[in-house]
Amino acid sequence: MTPLNILYQDEYLVAVHKPSGLLVHRSALARGETEFLLQRLRDQLGKRVYPVHRLDRPTSGVIVFALSSAVAGMLSEAFSERQVEKRYLAVVRGKAPVSERLDYPLREEDGTRPKAEMPAMPAMTDIRRLDSVELPVQVDRYPVARYSLVEARPLTGRRHQIRRHLSRRGYPIVGDAKHGKSVHNRFFAEQMDAPRLLLAATYLAFDHPLLDKRVQLSCALDDTMIALFNHLGWAGHLPLDSVRTPPHAEPSALKAL
Repeated sequence: MTPLNILYQDEYLVAVHKPSGLLVHRSALARGETEFLLQRLRDQLGKRVYPVHRLDRPTSGVIVFALSSAVAGMLSEAFSERQVEKRYLAVVRGKAPVSERLDYPLREEDGTRPKAEMPAMPAMTDIRRLDSVELPVQVDRYPVARYSLVEARPLTGRRHQIRRHLSRRGYPIVGDAKHGKSVHNRFFAEQMDAPRLLLAATYLAFDHPLLDKRVQLSCALDDTMIALFNHLGWAGHLPLDSVRTPPHAEPSALKAL
């Protein structure tokens, strides 16, 4: 089994590149699965790891784990209080807006009861079109097919938020079996060699809970998305693996812990 790509590690936490198609941890919604990111990382490091946040199974990219339950609690609080900056890259159908804030409340999709019975929760995502392409092929009812490269910055953390927001706005992510359109998903799978959800978590920034620094992580795309970007002429937008840890402007109150 190919080792996971570790983007950052210290004595308190570790960040890795989650492959597309891999569940983060066991879930009642995916009974029968035997492979999980949490267990693979634990076995690779030879120590326990604790989940802090989640990425959908088909989404790839940067994800952080704590190396103790205490640190997991601190980081989880930072995520829940919106103190973490997150950026994603998505390939969507159509020519997306130059920039826009998507402010659509979303009902939870946790499988415990029908979605219609769940309360609608505030949800906001900032999107920005980085590039677009027009292909001279008829994929749907039009003689040409248009697609865009979008940067998405979720300001809240609802389940499937980016996927649902972009779909509702009319620009579903290619490869999204639930919120997208099958004819475009099939075209990319069969003709573009991209049979996956084209959504990747490429940037994560947060204040370290115990060290006096901010952790800024950039994550490269996987081989499938790199090849697709090169094919579509979007190579200039490819992110690279990188880590920046500038010091805080003020000492961390948690450092004494």
